[in-house]
Amino acid sequence: MFSKEESRKLRQEFWIAFGKSFPRKWTLYNTGIKDFSFKFHFDTKKAMVVLDIEDQNLENRIKYYEKLQSLKKILKESYLPEAIYEDIYFLENGKEISRIYVLKEKVSIHNKNSWQETMEFFVDQMGKFEEFFEDFKDFIKD
Repeated sequence: MFSKEESRKLRQEFWIAFGKSFPRKWTLYNTGIKDFSFKFHFDTKKAMVVLDIEDQNLENRIKYYEKLQSLKKILKESYLPEAIYEDIYFLENGKEISRIYVLKEKVSIHNKNSWQETMEFFVDQMGKFEEFFEDFKDFIKD
């Protein structure tokens, strides 16, 4: 077990190492769509590359999710075959969002031996997610 401070330091060390190993500007929050963002997630059990739709206006959230749902076949066949769609996803704080994500299990931010594998997963999967978004951004935004 790690103390909170040890865990915090490992997390910080991972993200610094990731930034140095793969220096590039990611889309992340810069999608041009309010409350529509890409994120990296890495904890003690899994890593994920996610697209979150967090709009508090349910109509907007549904609109964007339905557009992404209509592109599901393309996303899965041409970009991310393992993509998981969840129209209702609850964050740890209880907030309800819609999420599309790719998951890598059996990795841990506390295990430095899994860091390289996770970094490569992040770069590969986020790159494909961003490529998909760029290809269909105009359709999604309309």
